Amino acid sequence: MKIESIKLFIIKMPLKSPFATHLETVTDRESIIVEITGRDGVQGYGEGVAFSSPWYTEETVKTSYHMLKDFLIPLLEKNPINHPAEATELFSRIRRNHMAKAALETALWDLYAKEQKLSLSSLIGGKVNRIPSGVVVATASLPDAIRQTENYLAEGYRRVKIKISPKNDIEFVSELRKRFPTLELMADANSSYTMKDLNRLKALDEYGLLMIEQPLGHDDIIEHSFLQNELTTPICLDESIVSLDDARKAIQLGSCRVINIKIGRVGGLETALKIHDLCVEKEIPVWCGGMIEFGISRAHNIALASLPGFTIPGDISGSGRYWEEDIIEPEVIVINGHIEIPKEHGIGFKINKKTLIEKTVFEETFRMH
Repeated sequence: MKIESIKLFIIKMPLKSPFATHLETVTDRESIIVEITGRDGVQGYGEGVAFSSPWYTEETVKTSYHMLKDFLIPLLEKNPINHPAEATELFSRIRRNHMAKAALETALWDLYAKEQKLSLSSLIGGKVNRIPSGVVVATASLPDAIRQTENYLAEGYRRVKIKISPKNDIEFVSELRKRFPTLELMADANSSYTMKDLNRLKALDEYGLLMIEQPLGHDDIIEHSFLQNELTTPICLDESIVSLDDARKAIQLGSCRVINIKIGRVGGLETALKIHDLCVEKEIPVWCGGMIEFGISRAHNIALASLPGFTIPGDISGSGRYWEEDIIEPEVIVINGHIEIPKEHGIGFKINKKTLIEKTVFEETFRMH
């Protein structure tokens, strides 16, 4: 792969409505957009999905930018690669910083797929023409949660995830189940419980949830195995799975019955593919998580979710879920609960350069020698 330059954009855009969890309420989204230009002028795009503050992981937009500028881009310049899968091994000499790594690595995948004149989905082994779409309801207001759920079902979404904590869990889940008895409903706890809350978590079993996502510590695998033995509802691990080895250990210990794969959280598409393959082998269902991302990351998620192991609708909603105008063209849309897999080369979407420039607060270009 011959790289002429790498350009980093920091962009900022307000959400259409606040995204609230017990950890943080997000009203404005900052992200890093990575643009890699090959020597033949072809451009590949990736997106850094760290948040402005370290509430989801230890990474932030500022730390990711530092890692990209001062370590990852220089490492790539000194060590040219022939295939994007090689980036994972190259970047492994730098510990963690998974979202910074994924931002650069996914841009390499997009560039490579375009150079090979293939869609990213077909390049990585996607088998379907469309994927089912799920959506997240994240609000502190029960009436608002009910209203959002009604609206999303009317728009055709196939699965709804509700954010919960010990302050609202039974109230929210019981009311949503009563109003929507056949809804594919799951709950995301974002590590808001401990094993002291065992009885409270067991009480959720009666509501027929698809799964409870990450109920215990963000870096825990062991206690989740004890909890899963006590629950009939499947546990899904999210924050705990940041590597292929984490996934292997969690499956071996019986810590979960489902795994959420996020490209940014695990350090790139190559690791995401390996976790998918392991889960298929071990018969663990997977789904693709979301990060309140812009269209570039969403496009990479669509390609990933076209793989055969993704049997549960992911958090891949339409662009209109968060943005008045996305940075890709055409925007991602949900039709009858599904998203079509683009067949164009690479991620299959063009960049809306006008919106990208309007929302850019800082940019920097690095020439490769």
